[in-house]
Amino acid sequence: QVQLVESGGGLVQAGDSLRLSCAASERTFSRYHMGWYRQAPGKRREFVAAISWSGGSTYYSDSVKGRSTISRDNAKNTVYLQINSLKPEDTAVYYCVADQRNFLGPYDYWGQGTQVTVSS
Repeated sequence: QVQLVESGGGLVQAGDSLRLSCAASERTFSRYHMGWYRQAPGKRREFVAAISWSGGSTYYSDSVKGRSTISRDNAKNTVYLQINSLKPEDTAVYYCVADQRNFLGPYDYWGQGTQVTVSS
């Protein structure tokens, strides 16, 4: 069972940058594909970004492409999501996800989420 704990959310202003972190309990973290979803109030959950177990492949949704970077540090069992030029529409709960087999999902493991609120 992989436990994922997100951190780094908070209240920021439009145009700011934010880096979310996700710490994994699993010692074989380096074998897991990792990703981020988000869900805004009243909206469907959105797949935001993913990174392969090696870090060699990444994916970004159109909504964050060009202003976001997903990265991982396998020595620290941690994956990061940096979002720049934040917009009010980036306001959501951000969830970290993990799976050993599927780079782009579906994912077996989900964190509890961290709230990001972007004020205009």
